[in-house]
Amino acid sequence: MPVPSADQVIPVVNRAMCHFDTIVFSRDWHESDHCSFGMPPEFRDGSWPPHCVQDSPGAEFPGSMRVPLDALLISKGETEESYSAFGQTGLKEQLRAKRITRIFIAGLATDYCVRATAIDGVRAGFDTWLVTDGCRGVSPESTQAALAEMEAVGVHFCRSEDCE
Repeated sequence: MPVPSADQVIPVVNRAMCHFDTIVFSRDWHESDHCSFGMPPEFRDGSWPPHCVQDSPGAEFPGSMRVPLDALLISKGETEESYSAFGQTGLKEQLRAKRITRIFIAGLATDYCVRATAIDGVRAGFDTWLVTDGCRGVSPESTQAALAEMEAVGVHFCRSEDCE
């Protein structure tokens, strides 16, 4: 997905990971005819350009992203339209099995997948933190609206250097 300055989250996430015992990576993992793909795309819910197509280079994590071998990998949006890493993935159950009560979220895009995952994290009962310098959004306006919505439901904000 074209997110301005998206590559700037990579060093932030790489540095922050050293503070955590459990690391989860979520990814869009769409079929080539996914329901969210639209031409021309409108860049909003329900209409995006093709992206993160299963087993394609566009679905791979960037080479500079450190993905630990023991990281949990959550694939979302295989058939349904789901922004949240908690949507039909079993993530909540996996975190509960590890007795995790607090989660820190970073990634793309602040105004869509990050927003949905953070809100679902709160709804699932996790003490949920957004690592603000480890996120980027599609647009400034929708990012500001997403941050306000997350704050309103109880998501806490921090910077990567505060993740200890």
